Amino acid sequence: MQMKVTRRTLLQMGGITFAVVGFVPRMAFAARNALRSMRTGVQPGEKTRLVIETANRPSYSLSYPENQLVVDIANMSADSSVTAKLASGTLISDVKQVQVDDHLHIVANLRKPIAHLDKSQIMLLEPNGDNDYRLVLDFTATSAEKIASAVKTGEKTEQKTPQKKHVIIIDPGHGGKDPGCIGKGGTREKDIVLSVGRKLKARLDEAGFKTYLTRANDTYITLAGRAEFAEARKGDLFISLHANANPSRSVKGFSIYTLSEKASDEEAKKLAESENAADKIGVDGFTEFERDIRAALSSLQQHAVAEMSEEYANGCARAFRAAKVEAQAGPSVRHAPFAVLRSTVPGALLELGHLSNGSEEKLLKTPDHQNKLVAAIVRSIKNYNFDV
Repeated sequence: MQMKVTRRTLLQMGGITFAVVGFVPRMAFAARNALRSMRTGVQPGEKTRLVIETANRPSYSLSYPENQLVVDIANMSADSSVTAKLASGTLISDVKQVQVDDHLHIVANLRKPIAHLDKSQIMLLEPNGDNDYRLVLDFTATSAEKIASAVKTGEKTEQKTPQKKHVIIIDPGHGGKDPGCIGKGGTREKDIVLSVGRKLKARLDEAGFKTYLTRANDTYITLAGRAEFAEARKGDLFISLHANANPSRSVKGFSIYTLSEKASDEEAKKLAESENAADKIGVDGFTEFERDIRAALSSLQQHAVAEMSEEYANGCARAFRAAKVEAQAGPSVRHAPFAVLRSTVPGALLELGHLSNGSEEKLLKTPDHQNKLVAAIVRSIKNYNFDV
């Protein structure tokens, strides 16, 4: 049975009903995705259908170079053993696989141009019988005039208020007696992320989202308290803002993290240990998570939340790169056991830059750069698919 990710789960144990509202660690992110098959077909109304089957739920984006449709799937490698089964009478002349870093680009060459696909033309089907996940794209040929019109409409649509007010939890890290990392020039992490958090809230409010700050001033909040805050407000997305430090002052750039019980690399492990140590300065010490609550959500639900977090993180990394925000060397998206991300709300921890780097410390203090970061995060949230 397919379980939908919920904000509150009731667990029957020994005749007692437990209300589980938070502090539930997600499982490690799924193994690397794999391409299973590709096929085309013709649908009523002269529609061309492209079906891409993958082992796991794909984190994808679409782009539209001239006479092409490109499906960008994260965390996937090309597989020469998988060739597209092409039906006659479609707009697709051939399909190729192109590896770009950690992403597989599936490039469909088209006989005629198409307009941007809207959500009604896209389906993401769950595994069923002998089939794995299937990304289904339906489209028809479009005249140049209609494409130009669609682009203009798309630009206007992007500014519209979402029909449903999705709830975004913005978490400026550290605060109060916990300053976070401190740059050589004396810049405190807690001040930078609070400034960015306030700007982000204002921009998202303008865009029609419902937003909450875990802290709106210089207040200390436990990591578990931040996760509980997101649960209580039924958040749809949790964004934890931080600034990094590194023993090497030459290291700079943003990086993005999602929750995993095993760190993706040694640097991610050390960063998680550093961030998790924030709770140790509290009177009550570091919060432990109850074993019974760990079992409250099914592995399927934990898996789904982890995948949604990964999808957002990859989209956010793309938005930063598109805004020409410098990335830290290595993978833009990494994984580690961050306590603040332990909840049923999909989310990511954004390291906006390095205060240990002198030039980046100065940059992070400027309103122009903070606004640049905020604009990229807003774009990533607008592009995130809350409904799939």
